[in-house]
Amino acid sequence: MTTPRRRTELAAFLRSRRERITPAEVGIPAGLRRRTPGLRREEVAQLAGVGVTWYTWLEQGRPINVSVQILDAIARTLRLDQTEREHLYRLADIPSAPGPVLHDRLEPQVQTVLDGLVPLPAAVMTSRYDVLAWNAAYAALWPRVRENDVPRNLLWRLFVTPECCSPMVNRDVELPQMVATFRGAFGRHLGEPSWTELVQRLSSASPEFAEMWAAHDVAVPSTRVKVFRHASAGVVRLSVVNFAVTATPETRMAVYTPVDAESRERVQWLLDHPGAPAVDHVHEVSARAE
Repeated sequence: MTTPRRRTELAAFLRSRRERITPAEVGIPAGLRRRTPGLRREEVAQLAGVGVTWYTWLEQGRPINVSVQILDAIARTLRLDQTEREHLYRLADIPSAPGPVLHDRLEPQVQTVLDGLVPLPAAVMTSRYDVLAWNAAYAALWPRVRENDVPRNLLWRLFVTPECCSPMVNRDVELPQMVATFRGAFGRHLGEPSWTELVQRLSSASPEFAEMWAAHDVAVPSTRVKVFRHASAGVVRLSVVNFAVTATPETRMAVYTPVDAESRERVQWLLDHPGAPAVDHVHEVSARAE
């Protein structure tokens, strides 16, 4: 049996995945008077080969027994990808999907590696997006990482900071991806106060985050191109690659590589001018909120 909190999360996740599949996608006539945007519960049960009552109880978060075989059938029916499937197993408390204990202790050699990557910006962060360590190039691009009066959490900084002051240009692509990655890790820490509090604070401070969180999308860190703006250097385009820091559970090193000569020159310029301001104005309300 799982905890009530985990069951509630499982129920919400199943509903969100069911509602995104149209009847036509699985060969079911849409018909009239369909009140749900996706599949009905009885349709999922039929396609997965499980009882309607049993699946209804599962989606209602009732404390019923589940097996890997049944979850596999449901995952296939709901067309879950590998990340979503693992998330489903964790929520259902299946032993085949264990989660490590998250901590923030880094070996001293990690900082040496970060410093050796300059002029490439690089930082080590947890699956909660807490930044634990960084190099000079990273600090040159995002100087506020050095400040102690603001949480060193990328989700908090990106969602709570006013968009005009945000360093990220392609927010519409990156923010949903970050929330989905965070959601994937969240399933391993249901009930842990630090995780729950962060979600509550973000949801309260940012309707944008709350909307993305309610979508129940899950993902894993991937190689992508991120576009940042710096008031002193201009737009910088960077490809980010993540490497696991195996000695510290659920921790990764993100290395940013300029994708063009102009971005490379701008990163170097910032290294040569470490005091260059990243924004050209200040919001007093934002400072109080943080």
